[in-house]
Amino acid sequence: MPWYALHTRSRHEDRVHIGLTQKAFHVFLPKMEVWSKRKDRRKRIMIPMFPGYLFLELLSLDNQTKVDVLKTFGVVRILGKPRSAEPIPIPDAKIDAIRRIVQSKVEVHQLQYPKVGEAARIIDGPFKGVEGLVLGTDYEKELFVIEIELLQRSVAIKLEGFQIVKF
Repeated sequence: MPWYALHTRSRHEDRVHIGLTQKAFHVFLPKMEVWSKRKDRRKRIMIPMFPGYLFLELLSLDNQTKVDVLKTFGVVRILGKPRSAEPIPIPDAKIDAIRRIVQSKVEVHQLQYPKVGEAARIIDGPFKGVEGLVLGTDYEKELFVIEIELLQRSVAIKLEGFQIVKF
């Protein structure tokens, strides 16, 4: 049976999962364990591996099934081709790979490095807290050149991937 990706409202993945399960659909919501970012304490929490998305296995995708899925609270759409209402099935091999990652309990990090021309904030090192514009990147070596404007002069510094975040 083919799998389809569902786009959900922001932070509604669990609610959609419960709603579709109650309607007797086979749903897969991959979650990973991370440290929470609370100021007063640290705690391990489970968050969706793909925020805003979950997977649905359907025997057939007729109009009635689409309507039942889309009427579930929190579902935005079934992912498919751009400019078309035709959903695209996800290969079973990709779903199996995601399941293996979830079951292995390997610590997964989602990296969203800034691209050239995007604003970035430095989060580590002597320039911590300073914001600038990314001038160049080398993703393989995790090196970034960021332009910082000081006293109406631009200074470019090289940073490593762990020192910079998208702003």
